[in-house]
Amino acid sequence: MFTSLKETIVNFVQSPFGIVKAEEELVDPAKVLRTKCEQQNAAQERFAKLQECNERVNSKKKTAETCVEELWDFLEVVDKCVAKDLFDHLK
Repeated sequence: MFTSLKETIVNFVQSPFGIVKAEEELVDPAKVLRTKCEQQNAAQERFAKLQECNERVNSKKKTAETCVEELWDFLEVVDKCVAKDLFDHLK
């Protein structure tokens, strides 16, 4: 008939949040999509340019050159690819 205070509190806390069991493996859809998008041609081309830049910079003893622009170009291509499908995978 009457529930204990402890049961009431437990039910109140658990009800809006749902319970995730320790055995369940959660998968981040963004990571899955990012891996897929990194394999596309546009991303591979940008990654190749980034690698070329890194090799060029690392081959010099002293340089002011950085590969920030190449890195941002690569990340932009991957992020655009991920963004178009990410919200379809979220609950």
